[in-house]
Amino acid sequence: MKHSPACFLSVGVKLGMRSIPIATACAIYHKFFCEIDLDAYDPYLVAMSSLYLAGKVEEQRLRTRDIINVSNRYFHPDSEPLELDSRFWELRDSIVQCELLVLRVLRFQVSFQHPHKYLLHYLLSVKNWLNRYSWQRSPVSITAWALLRDSYHGGLCLRFQAQHIAVAVLHLALQAYGVEVPAEAEAEKPWWQIYTMDTEIP
Repeated sequence: MKHSPACFLSVGVKLGMRSIPIATACAIYHKFFCEIDLDAYDPYLVAMSSLYLAGKVEEQRLRTRDIINVSNRYFHPDSEPLELDSRFWELRDSIVQCELLVLRVLRFQVSFQHPHKYLLHYLLSVKNWLNRYSWQRSPVSITAWALLRDSYHGGLCLRFQAQHIAVAVLHLALQAYGVEVPAEAEAEKPWWQIYTMDTEIP
């Protein structure tokens, strides 16, 4: 699996995108490069087009001008915003053309089920199982969300079910802080199998 440019998530955040549109943009990007060799197209152009397309899919539309200016500012922090000259319009047209290419390559299948709603539900359940002190002294929730966000740098979102990713990042966050779910040792099955019966974590 090819990795996206390191800036991908940061540019989405700077554009004010919500977490789901950013996740969709990442999924579009990774799915595109599952079909196409990374050397065939400029990955940064594909990244900008993925952000633009994800904004449409998730109903948080972005202006191409904003995508171009924020991306340019990210890569060239000391530079001025691009002038509305021929270079700008060529880049804008390239983003739009690349968006059409991405849609064709992905056969217009650009809707994804993300782990976010599952992770929120699992976090609320685990919080209710734990005593208040155990929950408050360990940043399990913050860590789980950070792990989920970082997972989109790679292609996990395409390889595993959304529920499984949500369980995995929560399990890892609990392990990182040594937080044990009460009565798990006496239970007939691990806590995560309450939510995902077909999941096994060694």
